[in-house]
Amino acid sequence: MTILPLFLFLIIMLQGGTTSDETPSEDASRVLDPRIDPSRITRVPGIVPPARTVDPTPSIQRIAAELKNCEMPPLQAARAREAMNKGIQWLLANQEQGGGWGRGSGSTPTDRPDERPSPTAAAITGLGIKAIAQSRHPNMGQLAPAVERLRLARRDDVGISDGPMATYVVASITSALVSLQDPQFDELIEDGLARLRTYQWDSGEGLSLEQDWFGGAGYGNRGRPDLSNTQFMLDALHDAGVSSDDPAFQRAIVFVTRCQNLNGTNAADWVGNDGGFIYTSANGGESLASEMAGHGRHGDANLKPGDRRSLRSYGSMTYAGFKSLLYAGLGPDDPRTRAALDWMRRHWTLDQNPGLGQQGYYYYLYTMSRALNASGLDIIRSVDGEEHDWRVELSQALISRQKPDGSWSNPTDRWLEGRADLSTIYALLAIEETLKPTDPKRMEPS
Repeated sequence: MTILPLFLFLIIMLQGGTTSDETPSEDASRVLDPRIDPSRITRVPGIVPPARTVDPTPSIQRIAAELKNCEMPPLQAARAREAMNKGIQWLLANQEQGGGWGRGSGSTPTDRPDERPSPTAAAITGLGIKAIAQSRHPNMGQLAPAVERLRLARRDDVGISDGPMATYVVASITSALVSLQDPQFDELIEDGLARLRTYQWDSGEGLSLEQDWFGGAGYGNRGRPDLSNTQFMLDALHDAGVSSDDPAFQRAIVFVTRCQNLNGTNAADWVGNDGGFIYTSANGGESLASEMAGHGRHGDANLKPGDRRSLRSYGSMTYAGFKSLLYAGLGPDDPRTRAALDWMRRHWTLDQNPGLGQQGYYYYLYTMSRALNASGLDIIRSVDGEEHDWRVELSQALISRQKPDGSWSNPTDRWLEGRADLSTIYALLAIEETLKPTDPKRMEPS
């Protein structure tokens, strides 16, 4: 691993030191990318190097071949697999003409809500392919039209390259192609990874390490970075087997750290100390949970004289931040991962997305499932001392919300979760995480 030497470089730079190839005068003369508004960027020093680095849990692309190799009791594993199979059947039965899902779907970037919605069908199709591939469906030939739809995708109709939803689209497509485990897609996967690297804000756009955009990814290489898009980028890199000491992961640590409410590792003016994560640290910070609580997305609404601005942590972003740090090689001894896990223990719930209620509920469960699988933990002990087998409880929560036809949908229709195809895909991806073995060697029958 080469993480610590890179972080020593970061600390030198953040403390005003120099290296052989950069000087303070050169930093001062950087030319910012014209897409960046310099008046909205803040400088935040003080990134702390990891106490210990470890190899993250490898990406596993299939559920266990036999129930005995699951990490759940056999009866609950059987129920989870039955629910998964019903969901897969619904998804295949509702495959659109020409392959895929999500036709007519569109979304607008959170930093440009007035912009015309950008197509997201390719991303939804990619996630659907991944859900079916991971399930060990016996007839993968049914996916051929959907796979061909991705192969022939053009930048104008799916937002690839510099489209408004490019990170989400390209990351979903790349993870889908990885899940097929077919060498014929290796070139397309490498192209996807290369594109994702260009979406990460760094010195290539004239940013210095102290600036709050550094290391994050936004909606393509256009808008300010956020933790949601950053985690999708890192998911794709992790799925493709990119090493945690890769520069993209190490740059991301800088941004992810700045999205955490944690004194001692984050010196932003809004920071609290609960260990949870917000939506973005860029442009002074934003939290959708603060917005929902009536404090405004920037946490500055209705402040009284002398009040200190703060931003609220919430569920989906806390699991996203925790997972991203694990993928980047931070171990259990690091104060950031410890604090995030403590937040999760204090806010343990499968009934809602803490801080947002039912908004983004299935996205929350999918992010939670990947994060907890990456943690290597089987049991989460909440602050009341109760032990929670997360796989059992998460699968039960999904089974209880599954419709008789096998689908899922969210009555709180935000971020497209009112669409049965997307909510069903998120639910399937989450339930599949509960059915994966923790040891890749246990995937095949013994």
